[in-house]
Amino acid sequence: RPDIKKKNATQETNTSATEAGTPVPQPPPRVPRPTLFTPLMFTVGFTGCSFGAAAILQYESLKSRLQTAKDEENSEKGMQLSSFQRQLILLVSMVDDFWNSLTEGQKTVTGIIALNAAVLCCWRIPSMQRSMLKYFTSNPASKTRCLPMALSSFSHYSIIHMVANMYVLWIFSSGIVSLLGKEQFLAVYLSAGVVSTMVSYTCKAATGRLYPSLGASGAVMAVLAAICSKMPEAKLGIIFLPMVTFTAGTALKALVAIDTAGLLLGWRLFDHAAHLGGALFGVWYVAYGHKLIWRKREPLVKLWHDIRSPGSRGSRPGRGPGGGGGGPTS
Repeated sequence: RPDIKKKNATQETNTSATEAGTPVPQPPPRVPRPTLFTPLMFTVGFTGCSFGAAAILQYESLKSRLQTAKDEENSEKGMQLSSFQRQLILLVSMVDDFWNSLTEGQKTVTGIIALNAAVLCCWRIPSMQRSMLKYFTSNPASKTRCLPMALSSFSHYSIIHMVANMYVLWIFSSGIVSLLGKEQFLAVYLSAGVVSTMVSYTCKAATGRLYPSLGASGAVMAVLAAICSKMPEAKLGIIFLPMVTFTAGTALKALVAIDTAGLLLGWRLFDHAAHLGGALFGVWYVAYGHKLIWRKREPLVKLWHDIRSPGSRGSRPGRGPGGGGGGPTS
């Protein structure tokens, strides 16, 4: 039969070619495009939980300040102390003076820097490499995709990468915290990390370039974009070139243009999609997000107040830094 003879002739040809040492070319395996519905739902849920937790944290912070003031008024003074206790109190006082010399933004960012440094040290432990790759790098092709969207924002493998990101965050920390308040800033920072990773997932799935990413660049870009869009005429400079100055608005436009070019041309030096996602989120939040999200937190704060203090329903200690007024300023 012609079909069987043709099939046998083809098999004989392939066998002879293999025996002769010539490999038979095989088609490359097709990698299915990952579905992004679950990461998208995680992004929405994580963002909502971040702002809800920030509103409750602000409530508890104000309540704690009131309680501390009352305790200081009722505390006993003139206690007899030993010499060791006096030296210990002096040491604590010196540390407290240094801590108080920092701005509110620098105090808030100190915890973020410490957490990033701890994760950087974990990358240096050989026994933790597999877990670090699984949970602290974001990749849309990975089986674990949701949790790394948040954890990868605190993960750096290179010391230079971490120092650069944390230096920019430290420089702009005072401005962003005075603009939003520390609780709202933390919510924006955490949400920006997840949103920027979601944008990175989308671009990777669309282009088929499924490679892992890590770093706080997306969240830092959101902070930088929020400051630059709110104060576009502020003067900025380069640490190594102090004679060169430019406006914050110009710096933001230049960064967005570089990341757009990197995304279109397929550069792999940085995760340009995550940078763009963070920058767009920062601009959007200052322009619209504050009104749509943070100003409407009052029902949640009232509900939490009723749960914590069921006997008193009159007061609402939910207002604080960044909590009212006509815009994101506190």
